[in-house]
Formats: sequence, C-alpha cells, structure tokens
Amino acid sequence: MRPRTWVLLLAALFAVLQLANVSGRDTPDTRNYLSYALSLRGDSKREAAIATIEHYCAGKASIAHRRQNVNVVRFHRPDPAPGVMAKCRAKEWPEVEKRLEAGRTAGHTVPFAAERFMRIFEVRPGYPVFLVPFVTVFGVTWGLWAAGVTVAAAGGVLVFLTLRTLSVPLPLALTGQALYYVLPCGAIAMRPMTEGLLMALTLAAVWGCALALHGRRAGLALIAGALAALFTVKHSQAVFLGVCLAGAGALIALTRRLKGRAPGRDIAAVAGVGLGAALGTVVLAMLLGYPSASESVQDLLADHFTRPDRADPWPEFLQLSLNFWTEWLRRQFWEPLFLAALGAGLFGALRRPTFGAFLIAAAGTGILTQAGHPDINIWGGRLIALAWLLPVIGVPLLLEHLLRAQVSLPAQGHSDRAHSMR
Repeated sequence: MRPRTWVLLLAALFAVLQLANVSGRDTPDTRNYLSYALSLRGDSKREAAIATIEHYCAGKASIAHRRQNVNVVRFHRPDPAPGVMAKCRAKEWPEVEKRLEAGRTAGHTVPFAAERFMRIFEVRPGYPVFLVPFVTVFGVTWGLWAAGVTVAAAGGVLVFLTLRTLSVPLPLALTGQALYYVLPCGAIAMRPMTEGLLMALTLAAVWGCALALHGRRAGLALIAGALAALFTVKHSQAVFLGVCLAGAGALIALTRRLKGRAPGRDIAAVAGVGLGAALGTVVLAMLLGYPSASESVQDLLADHFTRPDRADPWPEFLQLSLNFWTEWLRRQFWEPLFLAALGAGLFGALRRPTFGAFLIAAAGTGILTQAGHPDINIWGGRLIALAWLLPVIGVPLLLEHLLRAQVSLPAQGHSDRAHSMR
C-alpha cells in the first residue's frame, strides 16, 4: 500500500476505537467552549444554555450508569442515570437562569461562573470556531466527538509528516503516528477541550521547523501560521512556543559559533519568527485587554474567583508550585512511564541536534503550561500533554539511530574480516 494509505488506515482505526466513548469525556470547562460555539452559530443565550446543560448532564448520567454496571455492590440496582440527570439539571440551570435574569448576557459564553472567570474563555475563540461546523452538522454530542476525532487524527498525521520530512523510514514514521494515538496525548486530544487543537498546532509548528531546516520557505510560513492560530486558541501557548523556539534557535547559534561554524540562516529565521510571534502576542494581548498572568494566579488561588482575591498572591503561588512539583515527582516515580518516555524521547531528539533542539523546545511548553497552573487535581495530566510530543517524535528518531547502528556494525565487521584476510 502507498504511505498515505497506511496513514489513513491508522487514523481510521483510531477513530473506530473512539466509538467506545462517544459521551462522558466532558469537563466543566467544556460547557464554556460548547456554549461559545453554539452562540457563534446563532443560538440565543437561553438556547445555548439549554443545549449545553443537556449535553453536560447527559454525559454525567452516562458515566454514572457505566460505573454502577461494574460496581460489585450496586450493579443490580436501578439505573442511576435518570436521577443523576435530574440532579445535574437542578444544579446547573437555576444558577445560569439567575445570572441571565441579572443581565449577564454579554459575550459569547453562557454565564456558568463568575464574570472574571468567564472572561478567560471569552478571549479563546479559536476552539469554539473550530467546533461550529461539527456541532451544526452532527449535533452537539456527535459533533464534539467528530471534532475530537478530526483534531486527534490530524495530530498523528502531522507527526508522520514531520518524521518523513526528516527522512525517517516509513515504518518508523508510522510508529510515531501510532504512538501519538496510543499514548495519553491521543486520549487527551479527544477530550472536548483546547488541548487537542493546541497539540495539533504545535505539531504544525514543529513540522514547519523540520521543513525550514531543509531549506523549505514554506516551513517559516507554517510556523507563523501555527503561532497566529495559537493566539486565538490560547494566547499563553503562543507566547510559550514563540519564546521556546527563539531560545532554541539562540542556543543552536551560540553552540555553532563556539565551534567556529556559521549559525545558518534557517535557524535564525525560525528563531526570528518565534521571537516576533511572542512579542506580538504580548503586545496584542495587552491592547485587547486580555487577562494577565496575575489574573490567572488569582483565578487559581481564589478557586475561580469564588473566594476573595489574595493580597499578595505570588509567594503563595511559589509555595504551591514547590508543593505541586514535589508531589508530581513522587507520583511519577511511582509510575515512571512518563519519565521513561521523556528520557527515550530526549535521547532520540539529540540524535538530530538541530531539529531536536526545536522539538525539545516545543515539548517544553507542556512543562511551562503545567507550571503556570500547578493544580494536582486536574484529571488526566492534560495541562502537561504537550510534553508527550517529545517521546512521540523522539522515540522513532532513537529507533532509527539504533537500527542504523545495528546495520553498520555487521557491515563494519565484514569489512574488518576482509581486510585481515588480505
């Protein structure tokens, strides 16, 4: 079969497997993005609220039903789904209705929480815009599922394209695509949140780096386009990725100069695009009045603005961060798959030092995202998901290096034997 046939086959297999969970993937933040998308397609605030609450509560009811089915004590009891559905509606709708009656009708999101908290989602139109055609054509439940499958499958394809640009053999490029689907990043990309789109756009920028390093001008346009799109999805990620790419480029240039080599125009161009995007994002966010880093810290420490603001939040934030990373490391040592995968990916990335620096920089934005929100209770490690891009691309690069070394060793041994016979 042609390479594209294998790529499509892997993506299709992943999509079929995702039919196992069409509903029940939502988080509370999903309500904000979904209501934003419904508002963009023309629904009124009340219509968007009803559709969003129905979907969100149906997901909770589905999870309750599945959990009881395998509960060793309650599996034979009546289905809890209707009761969970009614309780969820009774909890969600009165709060929203009260805020709507109080005049909270501005913006695109339904007022599920405090106005300051909802402002954080109002400045993220990218993901809701992406959802609009899916929820319009397929309805809310299947639309969210189809959007998740599309963006998750696209992430795997971008991994494949990146590896093929680096001249990695077809089987190993397909391995990278498969790793994206089977590692936690695949499940996280399927969730109706921004992470799937963030990973896909970050991978587009990484592919752009690979193209640029091979002298393809289209690579720079791809990086710039990905960074611009990231601004609309989550502008902090655009800042992180821009700064990290610029830092990686500067580090490569410095290393080359110390070795007496020219830095290279391609590296300088990638670093320049990253730095320009980061500075542009910061300036544009300030001009548009986007929530600042201080506001984000207050949101974290004041439990989404349900408690009074901290007078001096930064010392508390630093203390929480120290506690978080201590506990995070303890859990990682307990189940060290993530650390082992990062280590293998790092070794693989270093086999291609120039590209590897940009790959490490892109994956490092996952660490920065987690550091900006040190909440151990966020389920599934979605904030740090971008760090999985390092093993997804790095492991195939490591395997390529090992296979080439294995092939060259017998060849070298045969050459030595022939030389000794002469």
